[in-house]
Amino acid sequence: MSTPLPGRPTGASTTGRPLMAALDLFGRRWSLRIVWELREDPLGFRVLRERCDAMSSSVLRQRLTELLEARLVQQLPDSTYTLTALGREAHQALLPLDAWARRWAIEVGADSAADRP
Repeated sequence: MSTPLPGRPTGASTTGRPLMAALDLFGRRWSLRIVWELREDPLGFRVLRERCDAMSSSVLRQRLTELLEARLVQQLPDSTYTLTALGREAHQALLPLDAWARRWAIEVGADSAADRP
């Protein structure tokens, strides 16, 4: 499966619209979580894997490859991964969804989960 990119047909759309490509990319399991975990500091592969609930190495490798190709993540010379400027913008775009999710958790009575990302 190829990395969803604007201008390319995706699983969600044959038009290659940027929004459809973004939804396809972020709809892949763990993609958003990786962006979220890289929001503060560069992380090495093992630490990133641990922060992602010990997801399988092969899935993490695949998602990192996709996020690298999509230019949301870059690998630094010390082999750690960090968000690019586009990746930081994607993280910023997630903040309103995070705020909504916290309100939602309180509304449904799961307020103890409201403090966790």
